[in-house]
Amino acid sequence: MKLTELTLKNFRNYQDLNVTFSTGVNVFLGANAQGKTNLLEAIYVLALTRSHRTHVDKELILMGEQEARVAGVVEKGTGNVPLSLTFTNKGKKARVNHLNQPKLADYIGNLNVILFAPEDLELVKGSPAVRRNFIDREFSQMSPKYLYVANQYRATLKQRNQYLKQLQSKKQSDLLFLEVLTERLVIFAAELIERRLVLLQELNAAAQPIQAEITQDDEQLEISYISQISNVHELSEDDLKQKLMQEFERVQKREILEGVTKVGPHRDDLRFKVNGYDVATFGSQGQQRTTALAVKLAEIDLMKKQTGEYPILLLDDVLSELDAQRQTHLLKAMQNKVQTFITTPSLSDVAKQLIEDPKIFNVQAGHLQEND
Repeated sequence: MKLTELTLKNFRNYQDLNVTFSTGVNVFLGANAQGKTNLLEAIYVLALTRSHRTHVDKELILMGEQEARVAGVVEKGTGNVPLSLTFTNKGKKARVNHLNQPKLADYIGNLNVILFAPEDLELVKGSPAVRRNFIDREFSQMSPKYLYVANQYRATLKQRNQYLKQLQSKKQSDLLFLEVLTERLVIFAAELIERRLVLLQELNAAAQPIQAEITQDDEQLEISYISQISNVHELSEDDLKQKLMQEFERVQKREILEGVTKVGPHRDDLRFKVNGYDVATFGSQGQQRTTALAVKLAEIDLMKKQTGEYPILLLDDVLSELDAQRQTHLLKAMQNKVQTFITTPSLSDVAKQLIEDPKIFNVQAGHLQEND
């Protein structure tokens, strides 16, 4: 898929913008705080209906305005698909082919993106929440069923936590209703874990040869899923449900005392090993960055396999964080494969040599000018 056109109205520092893109590489050049990242954010928002930089939608609206609009035309194998999102202080509205989408879950998947920003280099050594958000965000784009199960799990988890708070404060005392919520949560928890395991296995298989190639076969990468349930990889879904129920029974008193759910995939994690060693603990910064790069590049082919279309690649000022060898591998991997958008203050010598026929835009104070 390709994003051929983008329209912004009162989005961040863009009052009114309409721009057409190359189906190859598009580069946004400019100093800091001019709006380069806002453009990538707009594309990300158009794909996923939310920002990667804020949880507050009203921050996307230009100061002093009442609403913002992001629209674009996606070129797919089946034809062109117009998409649009409108943000107001009351919420957001999504449209596909000019038709309202009451459920955002039905909208997501029309435009798939992979974002690689400097903070993604923290994927390996950052907090477990960073890795959980990573797999949920990427796997939800690949699989509508995964998105549905993840949403149902989050909604049930929120309801259960609210009820635990009521039990904690003695506003409620009915443990039977807690049991009903727990049983419902276990159903979605088990299916979510199973789907994570399947997709993670494929991601691991795609990332291993990339890690080996970058390091000239010096490093063997292994990605594993860390759960509170022991031997989770060996359990059937029914056995997993049984184990989860047993764990909930074990911690029920503590959950009521603390007013929060202590068990489930919202507390699981990923572990990255290179040559048998935990990269987060024992790996060098170079190994950690190579692992993050290998995983992000593996997503490209995995998303193609799962959806039938290559995603769009968004590189937000990440080239400056990579050495020449990793820059070279990244740029070669995307060349003639995926439509790519790059933000950078200036192109490195490596990038100038490797990027073929880029479309370059100069960005200044929320205005774009194509560089001839």
